Amino acid sequence: MRYLQLLNIVGKEPLFETPILTVGSVSPYQAQRRLADWSKAGKVVPLRRGLYALPKAKRKFEPHPFSIANQLAIGSYVSLEMALRYYSLIPEHVAVITSVTTGRPREWKNEFGRFIFRHVHPRNFFGMEYRLITDQQYAYVAHPEKALLDLIYLRKGGDSPNFIQSLRLQNLEQLDLDRLQQFANRFDKPKLHRAATVIKRLAEAEMREYGLL
Repeated sequence: MRYLQLLNIVGKEPLFETPILTVGSVSPYQAQRRLADWSKAGKVVPLRRGLYALPKAKRKFEPHPFSIANQLAIGSYVSLEMALRYYSLIPEHVAVITSVTTGRPREWKNEFGRFIFRHVHPRNFFGMEYRLITDQQYAYVAHPEKALLDLIYLRKGGDSPNFIQSLRLQNLEQLDLDRLQQFANRFDKPKLHRAATVIKRLAEAEMREYGLL
């Protein structure tokens, strides 16, 4: 396959994988060699083994970091601080896209950002939805309640009132407190029951302050 053919095929796609080149008599080995040459020449951007994007000058639109994260580790969802920032539940800028996976922990860094994948047991892999992130791209993202509980679960001492206060949680009216409790019950971990109690108190205090209760 020639480069112009690749542009015609993937020009409207934010990301593409090696098999797209294995057409006709092209073998996987030949496709990998061609992609390696194009990577060295700056004609494609490698994100991980087998996953690529076109260079900025050739892209029709920018791949969203959440979509990239989902593709870097198939079967993952964006969570923790990045998801909390996405929902405007914390005020600070978050530079690292952290996701949850049942696979092994991984980390990738490329021109689109730094991507970290945290491992959880399959029984704790729930509470995400497939969301429209931009007009053209979807991604799996944790519900706000699950993003908060994932962070607390994966952080040592995450259930301490001091840590929860340090998050400077805001816009807590977005939280579904019943769902928060249901998710905490599914984890069946004492630290998450304790954390859910603290978060519910903070949310109720915020709602009283703004006359929402």
